[in-house]
Amino acid sequence: MKPFIHNDWWGVLKPEFEKAYYQDLRKFLVNEYNHYYIHPAASKIFEAFEWTPFSKTKVVILGQDPYHEPNQAHGLSFSVMPGVEIPPSLKNIYKELYHDLGIKPVHHGYLEKWAKQGVLMLNSVLTVRNGQAFSHKGKGWERLTDVAIQKLSERPEPVVFILWGRAARNKIKLINTETNIVLQSAHPSPLSANRGFFGSRPFSKTNEALKALGEKPIDWQLPEHVSLDQKNENPNTKKEE
Repeated sequence: MKPFIHNDWWGVLKPEFEKAYYQDLRKFLVNEYNHYYIHPAASKIFEAFEWTPFSKTKVVILGQDPYHEPNQAHGLSFSVMPGVEIPPSLKNIYKELYHDLGIKPVHHGYLEKWAKQGVLMLNSVLTVRNGQAFSHKGKGWERLTDVAIQKLSERPEPVVFILWGRAARNKIKLINTETNIVLQSAHPSPLSANRGFFGSRPFSKTNEALKALGEKPIDWQLPEHVSLDQKNENPNTKKEE
């Protein structure tokens, strides 16, 4: 099998790609990309893993499924492509970041800088039909991403897991809470942010935990200007899934 994740995640997840459930998922995805408008671009399905290698992961922010409107999703939970309006949940994340660390919001939602510092922004489901939230739920992605969470939890080097909302908090059963750090709160969605997300200070708490572990803290300040040559890429570009 030719690698389609180009770092140490390949060795971690390759056994899953060879299992029957993933082969069924792959067939499903080929049909979906051939007949529907699917997000993210096929070439960006595994972007979160590409940008944040297994051995470099220090923090995990769990999401559910990708944004389902055109030109938003690019493989990272909560992040959107440059030039796209910042979604409401991410606006609230920026508000909490400001109240927590005094970092003023930028005018884009492209979180590449966080990913490249070791923040794995992982959705439970990695694809979605245009305009149809949760349309790829229960097709097999959850098994793969659960394994990724478990493998990180088992690593000798502790990880900070940030669990926002009920769906993310349900993943705590996959995490060894004695050897890893888990931060839980309400989801940053406008529907729930006032029920415990605002004031939860996840960014400073993450950095305090990292420093206690002897790790370099995350620089949460995003650059004001970003560019992306591929931002107009056809979302249905074929790639091995």
